Amino acid sequence: MFVGQLAVVGFSTVDTLLVARYAREDLAALSVGAAAYITVFVGLMGVVLAIGPIVGQLFGAGQHAQAGRQLHQAAWVALAIALPGCALLAFPWPFLALARTTPEVESGVRAYLAALALALPAALLFQAYRGFNNAVSRPKAVMALQLGGLAAKIPLSALLVFGAPSFGIAPLGVVGCGIATTIVMWLQALAAWQVLRRDRFYDRFQILGRGLDAPDRRALATQLRLGLPIGATVLIEVSGFTLMAVFIARLGVLPVAGHQIAANLAAILFMLPLAIAQASMTLVSQRIGARDLADARRLGWHAMLIGATVALLVALALAAARGPVARLYTADPAVLAVAVPLLGWLALFHVADALQAVASFVLRAWRVTLLPMWIYAASQWGLGLGGGYVLAFGVVDAVPLAWRGQTGYWLAASVALAAAALALSALLVRLHRRQRAAARAARAGSTPATRA
Repeated sequence: MFVGQLAVVGFSTVDTLLVARYAREDLAALSVGAAAYITVFVGLMGVVLAIGPIVGQLFGAGQHAQAGRQLHQAAWVALAIALPGCALLAFPWPFLALARTTPEVESGVRAYLAALALALPAALLFQAYRGFNNAVSRPKAVMALQLGGLAAKIPLSALLVFGAPSFGIAPLGVVGCGIATTIVMWLQALAAWQVLRRDRFYDRFQILGRGLDAPDRRALATQLRLGLPIGATVLIEVSGFTLMAVFIARLGVLPVAGHQIAANLAAILFMLPLAIAQASMTLVSQRIGARDLADARRLGWHAMLIGATVALLVALALAAARGPVARLYTADPAVLAVAVPLLGWLALFHVADALQAVASFVLRAWRVTLLPMWIYAASQWGLGLGGGYVLAFGVVDAVPLAWRGQTGYWLAASVALAAAALALSALLVRLHRRQRAAARAARAGSTPATRA
């Protein structure tokens, strides 16, 4: 899972590295455009990934055919929600209104998102494939395709960004990144379909051989009942981060360019705790399906401990090497002057981000999704975006100068994630206590005296 997630982040990393060497204006357009695309895609992806805990529990209970049918229904969900997502990417005026960029940057954002609108259906279908495979403990099948996609993305993006005049290919800058992503996403989705057709592992799930199942009202309702709160939660969490770029764009090209470097690195670092979180959701879901609730609780707490330890080690390493790390992205002194201080805040941000992610995914395994959504709304939109706006733009005169500008958003985002991590951990503690109390009551009710 970790390697596969790194490959996914590699898409945006490649784009950032290439465009940072192309033009500042294109890097600013990439920052705003990527924030818009990620906000739309990840929110919709959360709905599709409701397949994970559902299939995980069915797989743990040995109901393989039922698990396979869920994949068909997830495909219908993916196609249905792709329609409004494509429309929002093709007409991104809400994001542009918030960003208030220069006309040159706005033109780049529009063209970049228009290309990515064509990638969204394929990307969401692949998420259904990913969620299913992770739930049945087969992440290598996903990883292989994600690595293959990255291998195709690197040369294709380089070709389209910088062009090849000798072959009649003009440089497209940030737009080339969007076109390359669209091509790779559709190739990846087609490859996933071929894997399902040819790999005998999937025979037990009875996925193919009868076409696509008709929409099943009960199955769709189950997925949406779980998936809509997950999608809303992910949308709130990610938008609280990605919309930072939209608001920071108001500060100028240099602040948003420096922020893009920090944001991309944050995404890379997040892949390890995200992999731990996804693995924990899979294992906990399977143990719940097998009715081994004690082991499910134990696995959840081990995931929290591992996630916290790894995140702390990574944060310490980043804090010590933030200067050399920033120079891997760019040699522009002006951009470095903005990016390097942000990487110091990123170290604190990362620890809180890891803890909230693991806690959230463990709760999803227990199908607890509604209350986490409200926790994220209060923390990410209230403390993160709201508090960041107050700090960044000096809405209150008492805000120190050192906390204004892009630094204010990173400070507020770190506090917001820490608050979410504490609240979700407390919710997980309460859930486990109720589970243990229920187990004790069940044991007491099964004593000989009680049965008599």
